[in-house]
Amino acid sequence: MLLDETTLPYYARGAAILGAGGGGSTRSGLLAALQAVQELGPVEVVSLDDVPDDALILPTAGLGSPDITLEKIGNPQQGVWLRDAMERELGRPAYAWMAAEVGGNNALKPVVWAAHTGLPLVDADGMGRAYPEVQMISMHLHGVPATPTVLVDERGHHVVFRDMDAQWLERTARALSVAFGGFSVTVDHSLDGATARTATVRGSVSRAVRIGEILSDTSLGDTVDRLAPLGGHVLVTGKIAEVNRRTVGGFARGNVLVDGVAGDRDRLVRVEIQNENLAVLEEGEVLASVPDVITALDSQTGEVIFTEELRYGQRVTLVALPAPDMWRTEAGLALVGPRAFDYDFDYIPVEELVARRKESVS
Repeated sequence: MLLDETTLPYYARGAAILGAGGGGSTRSGLLAALQAVQELGPVEVVSLDDVPDDALILPTAGLGSPDITLEKIGNPQQGVWLRDAMERELGRPAYAWMAAEVGGNNALKPVVWAAHTGLPLVDADGMGRAYPEVQMISMHLHGVPATPTVLVDERGHHVVFRDMDAQWLERTARALSVAFGGFSVTVDHSLDGATARTATVRGSVSRAVRIGEILSDTSLGDTVDRLAPLGGHVLVTGKIAEVNRRTVGGFARGNVLVDGVAGDRDRLVRVEIQNENLAVLEEGEVLASVPDVITALDSQTGEVIFTEELRYGQRVTLVALPAPDMWRTEAGLALVGPRAFDYDFDYIPVEELVARRKESVS
């Protein structure tokens, strides 16, 4: 598969859904990726089955608050700087890029890097969605070391982290990213082809493209109808009544209140945010939570509204999709479940929560 001017808009739309409100808005990322492939040619997406066992794969993402990216636009040369620094550190050439997360703008950054370095992109990622912290990645779940890690800003300043576990990397790299102006890009949890076949979420790039194609097919009904075959569930339709969001410690944190309209009139739900939408609650009852994918759609256009774009008065439809299976295991939930974010409730799959609610109101 090639990512080009035809497939990139589909990929961006699918990545927006999988971002759970985070990963950064795909709008500027799509423009950057389109410019890169127009100038340098399409990016090849390769199956991990075709990657040599000893090939070096570079997972990459942005690190910082997505609010910052609305004004702080990256430099397309960052991919070259990241690759060069990792090759010097590891003493061998890179074979391919990988999106650390297939959600939001972080799904598009490696497309730009791939175009500028002439390397392919593997059809996999480390999350199957977006999560806010460095250690919340499938490679960590499978014991892949987080370091060496390279952190680069848009001016070419870079720092190499060595001999550090993922939790300490999260703390130190994020602090440095704040010092870099609130946002930077990284390569961490680098791995070889053999390890990637078992330690990543496979097929996530092609899945995002398929989601984008489905959402773009107007013959399938409105956006909500098109999400149904993907396991999507509508949680509430309403108007944003209050936004409490602030940038703290390199994260966009806060909550949003949604006042139900039409069939959801007299309902008031709260969306908890840490870069991504983490949980939706109504009168203390959990409607959905991490690791399931919670996304806000514009009720009029069907487009994704990222957490940094949420505003008072917007008409939104909150939807949720099931998380990849690995995150629903005991080990996965320990890493990315509600209690990993200090919520005092256990995870229940969204499909079970939706079924319970239907029974209670019937």
